[in-house]
Amino acid sequence: MFDIGLTELMVIAVVALVVIGPERLPKVARTAGHILGRLQRYVSDVKSDINREMQLDELKKLQQQVSSQVSSLETSVTHEMREIESSVNTAVAPLASDMKPDGAVAPAPTSDTSAGTMESVPAAATPVLTEVQKS
Repeated sequence: MFDIGLTELMVIAVVALVVIGPERLPKVARTAGHILGRLQRYVSDVKSDINREMQLDELKKLQQQVSSQVSSLETSVTHEMREIESSVNTAVAPLASDMKPDGAVAPAPTSDTSAGTMESVPAAATPVLTEVQKS
């Protein structure tokens, strides 16, 4: 903290002995030690408070970064889900238009006149046709 060597401390001790006197010097030295100890504790408390505040600020910045990344990820996932939903809806729309109101499938146009073949039926409609034929 201070750049005081051994010789400077000896000079200070001799001056204090002369000024204060040999009877009161131990009591003054003890009081000075207590005051310096309190000062050091106070300085260390202030340093730790400052460090805590700095860490708190860093944590707040980190929290803001994480929340912004989460919101951008959420936006991205929502956008992708909407795109997937719209592509599924466009793929299902032709199949839904082939359905009758009661849930039965309209006969698909075939070049073959036999009713038992399923060669011209799209693969996506086969489970529905199988259930309709069973009933």
